[in-house]
Amino acid sequence: MTQKAMTQNASGPRDRLLETASRLFYAEGIHSVGVDRLVSEAGVTRATFYRHFPTKEALIEAYLRATDDRLRANVEQAFKAQDPQQALDALLDLMDARTSAPGFRGCQFINAAAEYPDPAHPVHIAVDDHRRWFRKTVTQLAAAIGHPDPQQAGEYLVMLHDGVLVTAELDNGDVARAALRSAVHRLLVPAVGEAAQR
Repeated sequence: MTQKAMTQNASGPRDRLLETASRLFYAEGIHSVGVDRLVSEAGVTRATFYRHFPTKEALIEAYLRATDDRLRANVEQAFKAQDPQQALDALLDLMDARTSAPGFRGCQFINAAAEYPDPAHPVHIAVDDHRRWFRKTVTQLAAAIGHPDPQQAGEYLVMLHDGVLVTAELDNGDVARAALRSAVHRLLVPAVGEAAQR
């Protein structure tokens, strides 16, 4: 039995559509993958597709929300029962794993925003929701570590996060990951030390 057939047997049509969309949208881009391709590879009919997702955009939004849920769960697990410095190291470990995974093609949310630039579009709103959560998460982490200006540190951490996702795709991933760790520690550790001396 093929992997595709096993997947079809193991999950319902909505899950298969979401799994197929996640794989194809990420690997090939959202606009380049049509409904015919999605239903064919998911092993469902067009009627089934539209029963679960009224439009392709509804599936795209569901794909981004599912990706967001997974990333939030990974961060929550990484932060469990750890002090702030350990949580920071765990977050960097997650970034290492994400950017060195087979088939890595950048950030799902940055990629989606490039294809859906209208800030009022539901797809772009899903991107904004994810980024708002991530900004809040790293800002709270900077505050817990003791950074004197956690709001500013949070903005810098978001930029570093975005930068490594793009750079690891386009250039040397090992160099990008090493640069991220160095930049994050330079941002947080000296500032915390200076604050403690005041």
